[in-house]
Amino acid sequence: MTRKLLLLPMLCLTLLVTHGCYSFTGGSVPDHITTVAVPLFTDRSASGTAQLTVDFTRQLTRRIESRSRLRIEPDRYRADAVLEGTMVSFTDEPSQLSSQTERARTNRVTIIVEAVFLDNVNGGQLFPRTSFTGFADYTAGSFSAQQDAIETSVEQISEDIFNRMVSIW
Repeated sequence: MTRKLLLLPMLCLTLLVTHGCYSFTGGSVPDHITTVAVPLFTDRSASGTAQLTVDFTRQLTRRIESRSRLRIEPDRYRADAVLEGTMVSFTDEPSQLSSQTERARTNRVTIIVEAVFLDNVNGGQLFPRTSFTGFADYTAGSFSAQQDAIETSVEQISEDIFNRMVSIW
């Protein structure tokens, strides 16, 4: 019984000491990578939204700058690494139908982006071409709700790409 009583304070002390030792900020990006270029993502989605890839790329670069030790380098050839990608799909489809009218009550925006993280210093890929998906539902017929759903989808994808970059898992 006394042995169990001694283990409890030791466990608590261990948890307190190790709390906060793990963080995604700066994660496990190799030490030789200090700058990253993020060229404008290409758009093969036929979304019809001209600013979508511009806004997405801008949001992703802001996330990288504010939440990691990496600095953005505008010139892809001078950067230690390059994050490049393509918006491959944008859909806006009914997700819930009204039982009375059989018309859409909600629509779902789904965006799919493929990205690859390249090491310009040592060559090769820090992570291979990977698909990232973001989606959000909104009230059908509401333009502002649709824009919010697009923004939510973009945020999901940029967060997922960022986490993949800094954790390289």
